[in-house]
Amino acid sequence: MSKIHRLSTRLANQIAAGEVVERPASVVKEVLENSVDAGATRIEVDVEAGGTKLIRVRDDGMGIAADDLPLALARHATSKITSLEDLESVGSLGFRGEALASIGSVSRLTLTSNDQSQSSEGNSALCEGRDMEVQVKPAPHPRGTTVEVRDLFFNTPARRKFLRTEKTEFNHLEEVVKRLALSRFDVGFSLRHNGRSIHNLKPALTQAECQHRVASVCGPAFMEQAIHIDHDRPPLRLWGWVGLPTFSRSQADLQYFFVNGRVIRDKLVAHAVKQAYRDVLYHGRHPAFVLYLELDPAQVDVNVHPTKHEVRFRDGRSVHNFIFSSLHRALADVRPGQDSLAGGSTAVTAEGETVDTLTGEIRSQGGLAWGAAQDLLPPAGTASGAAPYYSAAPSTAGNSMEQVRAYAALHGQSQELAQNADEEVPPLGYALAQLKGIYILAENAHGLVLVDMHAAHERITYERLKQARSTEGIRSQPLLVPQAVAVSQREVDLALEHSELFERLGMAVDVAGAESLLIRQIPVALRDSNVEQLLRDVLSDLIEYGSSDRIEAHQDEILSTMACHGSVRANRRLTIPEMNALLRDMEATERAGQCNHGRPTWTQMGLAELDKLFLRGR
Repeated sequence: MSKIHRLSTRLANQIAAGEVVERPASVVKEVLENSVDAGATRIEVDVEAGGTKLIRVRDDGMGIAADDLPLALARHATSKITSLEDLESVGSLGFRGEALASIGSVSRLTLTSNDQSQSSEGNSALCEGRDMEVQVKPAPHPRGTTVEVRDLFFNTPARRKFLRTEKTEFNHLEEVVKRLALSRFDVGFSLRHNGRSIHNLKPALTQAECQHRVASVCGPAFMEQAIHIDHDRPPLRLWGWVGLPTFSRSQADLQYFFVNGRVIRDKLVAHAVKQAYRDVLYHGRHPAFVLYLELDPAQVDVNVHPTKHEVRFRDGRSVHNFIFSSLHRALADVRPGQDSLAGGSTAVTAEGETVDTLTGEIRSQGGLAWGAAQDLLPPAGTASGAAPYYSAAPSTAGNSMEQVRAYAALHGQSQELAQNADEEVPPLGYALAQLKGIYILAENAHGLVLVDMHAAHERITYERLKQARSTEGIRSQPLLVPQAVAVSQREVDLALEHSELFERLGMAVDVAGAESLLIRQIPVALRDSNVEQLLRDVLSDLIEYGSSDRIEAHQDEILSTMACHGSVRANRRLTIPEMNALLRDMEATERAGQCNHGRPTWTQMGLAELDKLFLRGR
């Protein structure tokens, strides 16, 4: 007697629903993607009880013909693809043909649509999860489609027990709407929960409107502290907004990455972004970004998981390198005073507000000082006893030439201040004083600038050491006794394939056998490191991401330590010219907004905030 039998349609759909429909948010995601694929320009979402009681999604897309309504609720029925060639270059968000059937198997689903092909009347298809029988009847409906899902998991109580509180489920659902709203600026979205309007996003067709939508979804503080990037290196293009390091987060909760309009979570992408922010983020913090990667659909496989959150790139190494290099250069190129922040704004807003580096709270702060490394401070000998404990100089902005010359004559700095009086005030302004031997006080066009002189000089020294390394190359030393490392055959093949990478980074690795490598030479800077573990980590990265920066990262850690010990210390008295020299070096040094450990190097207090402190104008 045969023990193999065919599953019923109902049970098969419920099994499939276990992969596609995890919670109310999953339902909204699938239905919204169908609406976007249908060419909708306006999508309305109504939910009750976090989506467990009711989910209603209405769009103004092309609609579904009456004859196609029963087929739309059947498994493996779709209008998106017809052949294997279509599957290899999917351009739509949906393509599996499983969503509506899976949703209908665990809820009371009503599908009402009108394609206006024959009349202005629409048709309704009712599907209840017990027997999956579809009933089609006329129903008034404008052009477009409405999907109504009631009593989710009413026939699978075990699944319903795993749902969280109403608030938690709605938060997940709202996040899905946010992602879709960020992926399609040309579509308007509205979201209501228990009759209360939560979001009402109009279509965004201009750059300013797109920025307004991002601010509505991610918060205005993100846009105030983000830079817009657009890098095009065919066949790849990366554009969007990346938060400055000062706008870091305690969790990775403000990270949106889209591939051809599809939001994804990918380890390769996350690794590339982490590498780009490595030198500028405080430990344990996470960057914020809204980024869009565009490439040929044939170069990315979206048929990896039923939820379509994961993708595979045909050439993952080139994608990783492109994302890393684009973000790395974009973050390094931001300089104070440039209108390169999102929306053409500077780092100082009209209210003088920004976000706290460690807590994320809004507070007054200025922009960041980043650029290309140049000279360091004047020799230390010029500072001893030259400046009083608190020495102040008048700002050259807004002062008359007589005032500047009077101060210059008193302090013997007539030539420098006279030149400054005729020039435009630089982004970090001119030094006024040194506070407690730790901070530099300066005045620029916006107000007061405070600089942590050790942190700032540490970054300048660090970037100079890195520049010297890239110019002079990496010094290596041969090992007296070559070190053998037992590895797998795959790792041996990788070592041979990437031999040039190891040579460029100062390591000489030879093959000693089918499953053995021999380390013959290492960088001088890493002579005290665990080179065997380093080699294993590099090979692991090559397997996972197609590239590795571990050797450079270890070298950077050593250079960072050297820069820390070689930078000006607290209680070192600096003269006004020395302080101004440090400010100018900051303006010309890459990533000067943070020290090597990710701490901020300077902050700004605008006149608006200073006026609030002293109740001026009230």
